[in-house]
Amino acid sequence: MKRKLFNEQIKDNPLRSKADVKAALTDILAPAMTVLAQQKQKGRFRMSDSGAVYIQEKTEIEGFMRLLWGLGPYFSDRERIYEHPDWYELTTEGILAGTDPDSPDYWGGELGDYDQLFVEMGALTAFLYETKSTFWDQMSTVQQKRIVDWMDQVNHKTIPKTNWLFFRAMVNQFITDSGYHDNQKLIDDDYAITNPQYLGHGWSYDGYVNQIDNYIPFAYQFFTILTVGLAKTDNKQAKLLKERAKAFVPSYANWFAKDGAALPFGRSLDYRFAQAAFWAAYAYAHVDLPDGYTLGDIKHLLLQNLRWWFRQNIFQTDGLIPIGYSYPNMNFAEGYNGPASAYWALKTFIFFALPDDDPFWTTKESDDFKFEPLKKQPEPRMLIAHSKTGLEVQSFTAGQHSHEHAHGEAKYEKYVYSTTFGFSTPKGSVLLKQGAYDNTLAVSETENFWRTAFKYEDYAIHDDYVYSDWKPWDDVEIKNFVVPSMPWHVRVHKIDTKRTVHLAEGGFAAPDYGTDNQKEISTNINNAIFYRTEVGITGIIGLSKELKAELSVPEPNTNILFPKTKIPLQTGVLKPGKYTLVSLYLGDRELESLDENGNLIIPKIQLNGNQLSISIKNHTSSIMLAEF
Repeated sequence: MKRKLFNEQIKDNPLRSKADVKAALTDILAPAMTVLAQQKQKGRFRMSDSGAVYIQEKTEIEGFMRLLWGLGPYFSDRERIYEHPDWYELTTEGILAGTDPDSPDYWGGELGDYDQLFVEMGALTAFLYETKSTFWDQMSTVQQKRIVDWMDQVNHKTIPKTNWLFFRAMVNQFITDSGYHDNQKLIDDDYAITNPQYLGHGWSYDGYVNQIDNYIPFAYQFFTILTVGLAKTDNKQAKLLKERAKAFVPSYANWFAKDGAALPFGRSLDYRFAQAAFWAAYAYAHVDLPDGYTLGDIKHLLLQNLRWWFRQNIFQTDGLIPIGYSYPNMNFAEGYNGPASAYWALKTFIFFALPDDDPFWTTKESDDFKFEPLKKQPEPRMLIAHSKTGLEVQSFTAGQHSHEHAHGEAKYEKYVYSTTFGFSTPKGSVLLKQGAYDNTLAVSETENFWRTAFKYEDYAIHDDYVYSDWKPWDDVEIKNFVVPSMPWHVRVHKIDTKRTVHLAEGGFAAPDYGTDNQKEISTNINNAIFYRTEVGITGIIGLSKELKAELSVPEPNTNILFPKTKIPLQTGVLKPGKYTLVSLYLGDRELESLDENGNLIIPKIQLNGNQLSISIKNHTSSIMLAEF
């Protein structure tokens, strides 16, 4: 089959059958395997030459290993080996050469502390389990021992006390199952570190107490349940992991919108449809379902996320997947994102390894999308809000912090994150347009060199609002109160400053492609800006005289969803003193803010002391701001 440019044919794949899933996986793998076949070194995939924190050679080994996440499920059925014998040969010869100390293509016998290849051992382990009868069992003892010896290096080096421990546990589970060593104590020792990191409702922190992000579904949940499914363990630890996965289902389900989009938050978003990997592993390991959920629900969450991703522009002209999110984007990348890192997303295809007679394939996909309009999630420190039919998810956050990763302040510490409007990461901080300050407050001593919150002094997640306390300087304190009222939210800032400060506060970003359906909405509302596009309406109403609203145009390639955007923005200058600033922000996917005539319905806001009231459509809610 001839593939279209940009792998366009995948956008039309309905993902209704196992054959559809196979076609999608083949479409993703084929361009990479074409490159692999033309390269001279075995066990490497050189996709491009952008850099990472590890050396170029290891980015190429990583690229090869990450393809194993898709190749393992593909070749779990021996019949598919006959369909693509060339792929199978490239894959297995690469593994054998990479683990052979006498091969010029050896992956190395002197791996160092914190070596990236320890992460990639997870993919190799999964592949060995998935193809055991056709690959591992057909090897000589010498070949098997070489693989075991190469992977055993992870037990003799230092690795982070984070999600990396699960890769090591996977390796040691396989080594134990292979009969070469009994590494059960090593497995137990690693779980002795990760078990106390558990917070509740399926959530853990990823080695750092203030970092609770996608690595929980990506790794803490995915790799533990995957290992249970691959190794078919049923010991005390396995039962504990299954219970935690079961508890995670209703919580994580709230991170998804009805159209399949998942909440973009935190680091490592380059891994894209790995957002659905937890659902895939859950189905693969046949974990019991929590009350109120069916296998059809799990199937829908999984496949709908894949459908959403396959509608995005995630492929290059040659069909390869570059660094980015919904379009190629190096601006927001992590230091550990190599050229082919995005292929970690292939681990989601573990469900393709389910046999043809597994109930997953005959179970009807649920069309009953389950969501909660507003849900407090104390473990990841969020209030999760859905629009009226669930097409939009917004996460109101406070208290998360990533101390070392690029753009941590943008990825963890904005006021709200959205499945429809995404979030932006800055290109610079000298000018406002470089910062792309959507859904955050930026401050400066002049009109240049802006900063946003990077670790709060205090925070609280309440049932109906989130609170944070930020000190950009020792003599400036900003208390923030963010109150959801979908599709609106209210922000109250209580500011005490001993110096003159410039402020800039943004709303939701939206696409700016110059089309007729992207336009500013004219209103007679004082100090307000509204911008309507094909994805909805964004806007600001400034209720404080100190700030003036405008529609700003940030640098391109700053938003993770849209390569060019506009952002409703408020700016102003505060002299030394005490201030209370109140504003309304709109991020409306479903046009809930419009009446039957297409006019905006504006909430009425009153702040009396620490009592905030929001009135809209004959309904008034009253919120007491305890920290005010």
